[in-house]
Amino acid sequence: MTEDIVKGLGYLTLGTRLKRLGERLQSQTQGLLEEAAISLPASHFPFLAALDRLGPLSVGELTEAVGVSQPAVTRALQKLAGEGLVRSRQHAEDRRVRTVALSRLGRQLVSRARRAAWPGIAAAVADACEGPASSLLGQLTALEDALAVAPLNVRARRLPAQGRTNALP
Repeated sequence: MTEDIVKGLGYLTLGTRLKRLGERLQSQTQGLLEEAAISLPASHFPFLAALDRLGPLSVGELTEAVGVSQPAVTRALQKLAGEGLVRSRQHAEDRRVRTVALSRLGRQLVSRARRAAWPGIAAAVADACEGPASSLLGQLTALEDALAVAPLNVRARRLPAQGRTNALP
């Protein structure tokens, strides 16, 4: 069996490892959605969930709520609009701003997903996180918050040179 280099490099490749894990979770979530007869890509559900929970939002607000780039939000919204799941309108006070909301079809899909798929997906992921990783969500929140306060470049500059050279396993 070939050595898993990404896992073996520890913190050096944490981003790659999290991306790899995210892709695995997305793929397996897609399988569960398809079992529930929901054909929309799993990656679109955070946008639908945000609009369901928060109501109509501008693209900027949706970008902030989901935590992805504005171009990614715009691409997802174009696909969701093409499926008839969201609608957009020009903001009443600032015509440069578009407000996006769930359509009736989008609300129906979220309601069905909330009943037929989301509880099982959440339970399955929670089950996979049992054991030593049970505080994973708390650790991820702490990491996101820490990086928002001081990005890696700031942290690397303030560490002693010795800490930087001994970082590889």
